[in-house]
Amino acid sequence: MVRVLVLAAGSARGLEAQDVATRLEGRVPTSVAHAVQAIAQDAAARGLPVELLIQKALEGGAKGVPADRVIAAVRVVATQLDEARGALREAGIQAPSPQAVEGGAYALNAGLNAHQIRDLGRVSQPPYDPALTLRVAATLTALGVPAQRGLHLMTRMMHAGRPANELRDLPIEVQVGMARGATAAEAAEALDIGEDAQGQQGHQGHEGQQGEQDQPRPRKP
Repeated sequence: MVRVLVLAAGSARGLEAQDVATRLEGRVPTSVAHAVQAIAQDAAARGLPVELLIQKALEGGAKGVPADRVIAAVRVVATQLDEARGALREAGIQAPSPQAVEGGAYALNAGLNAHQIRDLGRVSQPPYDPALTLRVAATLTALGVPAQRGLHLMTRMMHAGRPANELRDLPIEVQVGMARGATAAEAAEALDIGEDAQGQQGHQGHEGQQGEQDQPRPRKP
């Protein structure tokens, strides 16, 4: 049974590598196609997703980037995928989804480090999907929000139980602030302050309700 599973896995990896070659054929130089196929085959053998590797190669081919630079860029992406998966495993996610690993690679490319990915992975508990939170963090950082500021805002929102769609919309909210003349950092800080104000109002409201409950009720005559 174990042998059958191993053979099946090997066949899947072979098909995956063949798919890489098919998708790159005629769209990148032959040297790039062969190198990326080898990189993808190695990544797949280690259980890493390969789609970002293909996309990076196609992007370089479309822009006419020299072959050696395209190959180097694809190797960087492969390293980022591996680093992202390691960070998510450190966060307690033993089998991160391909989407989460890709989200982590995006975050690394945007400027976050492995420790920040690990920390975000730890707080991305259901109903929050790390694949979503990592892509949001990557997008915020790419917009110019300091990584730690973005993580602080996202963590606060998750702790407050805000809906996942509100997290997804954070980059749009930052862009709205930027359209009004704020920097990305200032726009994120304003959102963070607003989140803090809402949290305090909710806390005060809870205390007020608790105080009313604690008041002795008048006895009926």
